[in-house]
Amino acid sequence: MARIAFIGLGVMGAPMARHLLAAGHHLVVYNRTLERARDWVKQHGGSYASTPAAAAGGADAVITCVGADRDLEQVTTGLDGAFRNMKPGALFIDHTTVSARIARRLAEAGRKNRIACLDAPVSGGQAGAENGQLAIMCGGTPEAFAAAEPIMKAYAARMVHVGPDGSGQLTKMVNQICIAGVLQGLSEALHFAKASELDTAKVFEAISGGAAQSWQMLNRWKTMDEGQFDFGFAVDWMRKDLGLTLEEARANGARLPLAALVDQFYADVQAMGGARQDTSSLIRRLVE
Repeated sequence: MARIAFIGLGVMGAPMARHLLAAGHHLVVYNRTLERARDWVKQHGGSYASTPAAAAGGADAVITCVGADRDLEQVTTGLDGAFRNMKPGALFIDHTTVSARIARRLAEAGRKNRIACLDAPVSGGQAGAENGQLAIMCGGTPEAFAAAEPIMKAYAARMVHVGPDGSGQLTKMVNQICIAGVLQGLSEALHFAKASELDTAKVFEAISGGAAQSWQMLNRWKTMDEGQFDFGFAVDWMRKDLGLTLEEARANGARLPLAALVDQFYADVQAMGGARQDTSSLIRRLVE
């Protein structure tokens, strides 16, 4: 089993780290709020470190799951960053959703230090992390992917190597474009059904087995119908992701009118107090 440093114990990282420990890996964890790392170790086992560099010392692999570009830069190449203490030949796996730009920059820094890097954002939300059923889209060399695959299988149901450095992050942007469009369509469909005084449970039964079916419909129709949004992937994080996507689109010339529109709709939800609610709270714009 591998010696792994896991950096970032948020709603996604904490269960992923737990799966690694259950798979028999030796785990050292780090979290910027050290009390969370102490509590996690007390509950699950392993050990914790006071800095990313300390966590990375002697590790076969370092895994990060933090917030955004700035956070990732801090825990990797910052003053006490993991890259400063990783041994040659070690593996770096990043599960944060960040820009393709920083993914490529870290891969280049890794090459200078003989560290194999994989940008590997995830999809499946908190439930996917808790159940070990995440989908992971991976950018990097085939060799880095081959080294990471046995580790990631502890918390993933699907792992796909989609291309070179940065490709994982670009694929995650594709994922978020799809989700934004589906949730807007689902919000409007449910709003229309209610305005038509239809039995929404029967509508769901009728359409959820046909061409309209989606993961969002199967998992969020009922909770959207009931106005329940206190779970899952937060609006704040979706806006961060869509911001990265729209920035990349401006650079590559892709036209994303729907993604840009839904991003502004999410800004409305934030203004309504829904910043930490699940992304399915998009329907609030139509019913409140």
